[in-house]
Amino acid sequence: MKSGFVGLIGRPNVGKSTLLNNIVGKKVAITSDKPQTTRNLIQGIYNDDDTQIVFVDTPGIHKPNHKLGKYLNKQAYYSIDDVDTIIFIVDGSEALGPGDKYVIEKLKEVDKPVILVINKIDKLTRDGILLKIDAYKDLYNFAEIVPISALKKNNMKTLVNVLKKYLPQSVKYYDDNQFTNKPLEFTMAEIVREKVFKLTSEEVPHSVTCVTEHFERNKNSYTVNVVIVVDRESVKKIIVGSRGSKIKKIGIEARKDLEELLGSRVYLELFVKVVKKWRDKEKYLSEFGYKGFE
Repeated sequence: MKSGFVGLIGRPNVGKSTLLNNIVGKKVAITSDKPQTTRNLIQGIYNDDDTQIVFVDTPGIHKPNHKLGKYLNKQAYYSIDDVDTIIFIVDGSEALGPGDKYVIEKLKEVDKPVILVINKIDKLTRDGILLKIDAYKDLYNFAEIVPISALKKNNMKTLVNVLKKYLPQSVKYYDDNQFTNKPLEFTMAEIVREKVFKLTSEEVPHSVTCVTEHFERNKNSYTVNVVIVVDRESVKKIIVGSRGSKIKKIGIEARKDLEELLGSRVYLELFVKVVKKWRDKEKYLSEFGYKGFE
């Protein structure tokens, strides 16, 4: 039995969360066009007959220019130190830049196998893929290089088989039916946060946090209440929208994902709470076991 931990490392917006969700087969981590959407170390669990792979999705590594950025980088570096193998994922549709070289320099400080995953190959020709491999192969002694398309689910099985070679013989860390280490309430709140980002574009800052205040399983359905926590009345107005139109759309899209996740009908109710002071926000979130972010 092979079992171990695999860290997902890369710049923001290269597709780490999409890759994780598609391998695990469940919505474990939220995705967004906004960089640094992932703010927690989220574990997604893949199981088959002879293997358990615990993926650790991390915030995108970048040169930080504010306190949140420094916190996210610290989280990402922590995952590098505590896994058996590392996946360094890059966006194959973009040119090799200083951001990727910055991550590679950080990887030179660790002593464990690093697998380069070139994502978004659906946007490249065959020759383009070969050129991309050539651009990276001499920058670091990668254990393997695997081109994929996380969005199109191309080469997912190939990547899993490659990872198996670098995992130790061990017992399973989680039950077969468990797909994440995070509580269900956390995942539900994150799905709502994803829809907030999707439907408000650049208008809403990253300081928005979502909290599941109430979760109840009924006979044939679930009742879920999620609070969207913001720090300004102006942000609340954007999320609510004209006559509640925006928050209604957020609720409709979030409910669809929740029903797919839970396999049952969901009655979802959303609220927006303004907490202006950081200490008050931290206190409020801690009541539900959440860590807030500036």
